[in-house]
Amino acid sequence: MDLLPIKRAMLSVTDKTGLTELCTALVQNQTELVSTGGTMRHIQDAGLPVTAVSEVTGFPEILGGRVKTLHPLIHAGILADKDNQEHLETLRRMDILAFDLVCVNLYDFAQALNDQKQDRELVEEIDIGGPTLLRAGAKNFHSLTVLPTPESYAQFEAELEKNRGAVSLEFRRRMAARTFALTAGYDTMIARALGQTDL
Repeated sequence: MDLLPIKRAMLSVTDKTGLTELCTALVQNQTELVSTGGTMRHIQDAGLPVTAVSEVTGFPEILGGRVKTLHPLIHAGILADKDNQEHLETLRRMDILAFDLVCVNLYDFAQALNDQKQDRELVEEIDIGGPTLLRAGAKNFHSLTVLPTPESYAQFEAELEKNRGAVSLEFRRRMAARTFALTAGYDTMIARALGQTDL
């Protein structure tokens, strides 16, 4: 589809820059916000309505937060092709709601390296759920918008305003390309660090 209405968003960010303004624009657009941990608290502190991921999945965050968004009720909602009737029927049959936006930025592994974290402390700064959400959203750019950095928010908000609550395919494609470049760089940084560190 060319113009994608934004009615349901998944948000999980390390960098909270611009988050309040983005979420305010989404709520004004009547978009449901779904979020995790510190991101959810930030949204709540701004006085905005937000649904916990655990409320969607019926499963709590576990293993110290290592597992929270890795769930079929989240990823089916992100990966469903909205132009594929079989996908849409599966969502209806299994009572899964689709997402239209994934806004995620990653644990700051570069900062962990700068702080000279070592061994298991460094490993905890490797993001798993974030890259998974980003890559799933970027793969499905025909049916979803992905925002991988705060620098994308203003362009996204301009798209929403210009297209009356929807986002163009051209913008979604650009964000998908940016996302894959970002996750590739993130993995390369981790690979280099682990290759130089005795874990």
